[in-house]
Amino acid sequence: MKKILAVALFAVMAFTGRSQESVVPTIDPNAPEIKVENEVLDYGTIDYDANGIREFKFKNIGKSPLTITSVQGECGCTSTTIDGKPGWPQEPILPGKSGVIRVKYDTKRPGRFEKNVTITSNSKLSSIKVKIKGEIKAAPVAPATPTASPDGK
Repeated sequence: MKKILAVALFAVMAFTGRSQESVVPTIDPNAPEIKVENEVLDYGTIDYDANGIREFKFKNIGKSPLTITSVQGECGCTSTTIDGKPGWPQEPILPGKSGVIRVKYDTKRPGRFEKNVTITSNSKLSSIKVKIKGEIKAAPVAPATPTASPDGK
């Protein structure tokens, strides 16, 4: 009986000890805040191998400069590097100012797609997810080439 009581007491102490360790983070009221115009970019239905670059427009609605540290696609089919350069502003975005984040989907992948893009910054929410979606038409079929008959004609 003493063993059970000791184990129960230990469990209660461990449980209450952990609950006291949790700290609620305080949010700086002057922190930058990113507001994305459209959280979902719909490509619609586009041709195979079409231009896959699209832009998310955003605004810093906070009270201090916004710095975007990274933008990551969900998989290798979604790139955030355009022409060898990051697709997001490298300089801080001042309060009240806007910017764009460019992403590129690989349009040589026929079929429907829906992918998340994670934006990491010094905003009140350190990371947010936006989405791209659409449908890529099937690859065009090359015209059949006539074959010569066995007699060469």
